[in-house]
Amino acid sequence: MRTLIVGDIHGCWDEFEALLEHAALSADDQIISVGDMVDRGPESPRVLRFFRDMPNARAIMGNHERKHVRAAKGETDPAQSQIITGLQFGDAYPAALEFMESLPAYLQLDEVDMVHGFFEPGVALQDQRPTVIIGTMSGETYLQKTLDGRPWYEFYDGDKPLVVGHRNYLAAPVPLVYPSAKSAHVYGLDTGCVYGGALTGLILPDFRLITVPSRANHWQALQDEYGWLGDDS
Repeated sequence: MRTLIVGDIHGCWDEFEALLEHAALSADDQIISVGDMVDRGPESPRVLRFFRDMPNARAIMGNHERKHVRAAKGETDPAQSQIITGLQFGDAYPAALEFMESLPAYLQLDEVDMVHGFFEPGVALQDQRPTVIIGTMSGETYLQKTLDGRPWYEFYDGDKPLVVGHRNYLAAPVPLVYPSAKSAHVYGLDTGCVYGGALTGLILPDFRLITVPSRANHWQALQDEYGWLGDDS
């Protein structure tokens, strides 16, 4: 069985379909989203339904899924991207929120560990701060202070390769592959698809990276369509 881990999709359904075609998976293979399935793209409901309803699909929680859950509980104000996504879902939004709240903060596979955001060195995966591994702004600020502003992946000390999303670290349609001191690697799969970059996947067990180009700057197009509905920090 093979596993395709997909970087931040952000509602980019056409690119996701193209990546699946490129991967040429069999019926026995599995597909895992590294989080941020939704927001800023044209078809967030379709992407989320895929990972919710397909028997061979799984996902972990990204900071955007977490924002939806927290905003629905009144713990924070929704950002512009959450407001637009809620409008896209319409009456199906409550069910989508239920699914997003059920997502785990991390996954452990035989070959890799997976989180959406960051990793604090010296802390076991199960003991990581949720804000750090999910990739919230407060978690990022905490790590920057702890590591004196140096990139967290330079300090990765896990026993297995770590797969993350959240940041397009190379500011290009190219994934980050960073070697650690233990010869494990950090794979950063966010390559900015929703902004016109690319969508990237990692196929296990052979650790083969695949990429398809984005078809547009979807977030700019969505803002042009809906207009200003609030900040998107």
